[in-house]
Amino acid sequence: MSENSSQIEVSNLWKVFGDNPEAALRPEFESMTREEIRRALGVVIGLRDVSFSVDTGQVFVVMGLSGSGKSTLVRCLIRLAEPTAGQVCFNGKDIGSYSPKQLVEFRRSKIAMVFQHYGLLPHRNVIDNVVYGLEVRGMDRPSRYEAALEAIRVVGLEGWERNYPREMSGGMQQRVGLARALATNPDVLLMDEPFSGLDPLIRREMQDELLTLQTELRKTIVFITHDLNEALKLGDRIAIMRDGEIIQMGSPEEVVTLPTDAYVTDFVRDVSRAKVLQARAIMREPSVVIYERQGPRAALYAMNQHGLDAVFLIARDFTLKGFLTAEEARELLRRRKESLEEARIVPATTTAPEAYIEEVVPMAAQTEHPIAVVGEHGSLLGEIDRATLLTGLSGKA
Repeated sequence: MSENSSQIEVSNLWKVFGDNPEAALRPEFESMTREEIRRALGVVIGLRDVSFSVDTGQVFVVMGLSGSGKSTLVRCLIRLAEPTAGQVCFNGKDIGSYSPKQLVEFRRSKIAMVFQHYGLLPHRNVIDNVVYGLEVRGMDRPSRYEAALEAIRVVGLEGWERNYPREMSGGMQQRVGLARALATNPDVLLMDEPFSGLDPLIRREMQDELLTLQTELRKTIVFITHDLNEALKLGDRIAIMRDGEIIQMGSPEEVVTLPTDAYVTDFVRDVSRAKVLQARAIMREPSVVIYERQGPRAALYAMNQHGLDAVFLIARDFTLKGFLTAEEARELLRRRKESLEEARIVPATTTAPEAYIEEVVPMAAQTEHPIAVVGEHGSLLGEIDRATLLTGLSGKA
């Protein structure tokens, strides 16, 4: 499977609670609300024609208020609740066709779940809690303890192996739960509101910890939450649910800047654009770029044409060197230099295209020149000046 292929595919998934649930799928009920269907048929729509995919290594966040269907969805993903209709595929295999034995093996070896309530065994210490899933799987003792120690290291609990849950804070207990999930080396992590019960400070620390772990592990994660800020912080993609349906799906930036209806608009009203907009979204083409092989005369001509006293200078390997000032270009001209290779350069303030605007704002306050947006290998992709920042923050681009 390629790195960017879909690891999870959900197609037209329904979950209807009550007698004769299939009746709710009939065409005559298609335009009815969930409440209207409940009154007509006496059934409750948990999920309504839900479809999405999750790419390998992606954090897919499902968010919504209580009763929106998000927890029903995560249960249907692994058939803890049987879907009424639709298909769920992991790595191209429809788990709806699995026998009970295949389903048990799938849950043990391919999926790991982390819940809001840690589910730790109080009579077991940390390492014995972490090995539990491997023990159930039947792994030999030396191998399972080796895997558990590595998982404990990954979540930062070295030295706590012999402590019991009662001796640990809520955040530390959640780390144990995460280590237990990681020890099985699952293809997919399902996380159902795992940080909801934690104090705000500890919750932020756990969010940061998960992001740090994800840069190393690149696990495919489906993360359930009712907290929009948490969704925006963690998600590569976000699905917003209401009444069992996905009403908007997209990147954090798309959800905040392009809400699909009044409900989502109201949801994201108080979210700071600076926290979700990236530099790539507001950068513009540099007004003037000068190359090292060009001479000072050409540089001065370009600056005069655009009313600038400094321009970006690009090296022969096409990486950004910094800013060439008009004063330095005139000095090189006085010295009869034909190229700009000997120019004294003013260092440029740079940022990555993935940087959030809230990181860029303080940079803009500390430099008189535009901020350079540079690629992985030092190439100049665009520039951001103070006017561009203000336009991006106001949403009036």
